[in-house]
This record gives sequence, C-alpha cells and structure tokens, in this order.
Amino acid sequence: MPVTVPASLSSFSTLFVFLIFANAVVLVAPKSTIEPCSNSNSCNALLGYTLYTDLKVSEVASLFQIDPISLLTSNAIDISYPDVENHILPSQLFLKVPITCSCVDGIRKSVSTRYKTRPSDTLSFISDSIYAGLVSSDQIREANSISDPSVLDVGQNLVVPLPCTCFNGTDNSLPAIYLSYVVKPVDTLAGIASRYTTTITDLMNVNAMGSSAINPGDIIAVPLPACASNFPRYASDNGLIVPNGSYAITASHCVQCSCGPGNLKLYCMPASLAVSCSSMQCRNSNLMLGNVTAQQSSAGCNVSACGYGGFVNGSIVTMLSTSLQPRCPGVQQFPPLIAPPTTVIKDPTLAPAPAPQSEVAGSPTSSVVPSTSSLPRFNPAGGPAGSASGVSAARSLMNPIDILPAVATLLLFVKLMIFHSS
Repeated sequence: MPVTVPASLSSFSTLFVFLIFANAVVLVAPKSTIEPCSNSNSCNALLGYTLYTDLKVSEVASLFQIDPISLLTSNAIDISYPDVENHILPSQLFLKVPITCSCVDGIRKSVSTRYKTRPSDTLSFISDSIYAGLVSSDQIREANSISDPSVLDVGQNLVVPLPCTCFNGTDNSLPAIYLSYVVKPVDTLAGIASRYTTTITDLMNVNAMGSSAINPGDIIAVPLPACASNFPRYASDNGLIVPNGSYAITASHCVQCSCGPGNLKLYCMPASLAVSCSSMQCRNSNLMLGNVTAQQSSAGCNVSACGYGGFVNGSIVTMLSTSLQPRCPGVQQFPPLIAPPTTVIKDPTLAPAPAPQSEVAGSPTSSVVPSTSSLPRFNPAGGPAGSASGVSAARSLMNPIDILPAVATLLLFVKLMIFHSS
C-alpha cells in the first residue's frame, strides 16, 4: 500500500534541504590572510593580478594608480623597448603589481586604488573580473557606503580596498616582500610553494592554516625572498625592497635597483631612461653610481664601490665604500629580463603535485577571525618569525560568526521536529 507523506512534512523536508544547502554555501566562502596593525607605517607589497582582457601596460597601471615603469620592473620586463608603456598585454597574463600597504582600521590593506565606474558596471563585475577576485563586491560596497549596490552612477569614483601584508618585511628573520595571491581552481598549496620557491610549512605558518587544503578564491600571503635597502628615514624611497629576480625604479626614474641572482644584496645603478637626473658621482672619487673597482694585493683584494643611499630632497645620495676582501668579486650579475609579453605561456609549476590525501577537504576553519569585510579571513596568528608584534596578539580560534549558520540550522531543525511530532 502506498505511503502518503503529509504535505506539511514534505514542505518541512524541502525547507531543511534548502537550509543545509545555504549553510554549506556560507561555510565555503573565500578567505584571505589579514595582518593586525596598530601604527601608521607602511611597506611595499605585491598583488598577484590576472588580466581579465587585453590591456595596455598604462591601462593596468591606471587600474591600480601606480607607475607603469614600476609595473614593468617588478615583473623583470625590459623597459628599453620603444613605447613600452603602450604595449598591449594579453588577457589572462599574470602580473605582480607593486603597491603600498598601509595600516587602516587596525589591519593591513591598500586603500590608494580608485576606480571610475563605466556604463553597465556592477560591483560583482568590478570585483570578480576587473580586479580578478582581489576584492569582493561587499568590501567595495562597505568601503564606499553604497546602500543600493544595484544602482551605480556612471563616473562614480570608488575606493577599492586591496589585500596586503607586511610582517615587518621579513620571513624567518630574512628580508621578504609579501605577494597577495588569489587561489585558482587548479592550485594546490604544494604547487604554489614550488612556484615561489618556498615550502608548504612556511605558507601554512605565514597564513596560520590548520591544513594544506585551499579553495578557489582564497587569498593567501606568499613570502618572496628580497633585497632590502637601508636608506635613512627621511629619504623618499625609505623602505625600498626588491623581490629576488626582479628590479625596482626609484629616484624619479633615475636609479634602477636589482636583486639577485646569486645573493640577496641590493645593487643600484643609473636607469636606462632618458630623464634629467642629479649627479651620481661619489664624492672624492671618480666612481659613478654602481661602479666597483678591485685591486689584488698580498693581503687580499681592495674593493671600492659607489653605492646608492636614497633619494633625498630631489637629490641622489651616493656612498663610497672601501673594504679588504679575501678575494676579488666577479662581474655583477643581473636578473634576466624578458620582452614585453604578447602571449600567455602556461606555467608548468602552477600545480605540480596534488594535495596530500591525508588532509581533510575544505579550508582550515581553525584560523578564521572576524574582519571588517563580509568575507571570512585567515588570521595570521602564527605569522613568520620577525613579523610585527601585533600579529602575536591576534586570535587564532574559530570565528564564532562562521558557525552561526550551522547552529541556527540545527536549532530550527529541532524546533520543527518537535512541532511535527506534537
């Protein structure tokens, strides 16, 4: 004999399934690492950005309000090419975008980016496509106090808050600059570690992850070995740090600094750009910026070098140093430059290994803390050695907000069960 299910019970079952589904959606929301802060200082940081369409170098730079030459040098792209700022970069090209990371409302973020809305723009399109998932539509809405996200005025200037971390410019007590990387569907933590020459353990420590599982859309902080400067605080380029294998332009396009290969010692020399610059000669010497002389003697090698000391009040500061070294240095090596890209080449190291099978699927929830945005985030309570003191005070427990949907669903289920049994 067929069994008849009461309509009320059927509706209850449908509602329960819907609640479970909605709860699951909430629990897999993307996360990103935040760094608590309590001072007004800033640092250099990088964003991992994937072009949503073909764009000129100058157009990409305009999206983030940065210098086009700085964008090129951060990616070791040769700036000597004619009209390089108008070179068209291909869609889906991955770039490292240099930004200034500040302390805003108690956490590290970049708030210097502005976007001017165009016809047919939506917050979702701006966040997911134009800025490639580096920001959410809710974060843009909150940063601009938008009451109705369905109504955007053409030409409206929007603040675009972007993720970044400083961690005192170190990783395991060595100079480092941090890249905010948006996890792609093909990514594994092992693949990301391999691509950026680090370890799974280091990435987990930096991002306070309970397991190596990651989800598409998560934003993790990736430490990149770097060459740090030691310029005086009053220099306009104080705090300059250059990732290993790349370049930086400074002193009003007059000086180009590089990092690596072979060592993490910053090397600066006159830039190849045709601009008017102050003197780059070291005092009491015939040496120019970047010049090194070496003379072998019975006691060792006498080395004289003209180094860069920062950009102060529009002038290039040079420093003459002399030292006796056991052996003479070799010819200065430079990171290899690439031609302005015209096609996207698939990176074979993007995801070279699957995640360990012993790991539990899903994002680590043991390190989630509340944030000022609508997205849950990884809390770097176990940040790298030498990181800012504010990090150690951050909470590493599960975010109570994250479990509220599950608790509400369970309570509603129990209540409905009692109602239908009575």
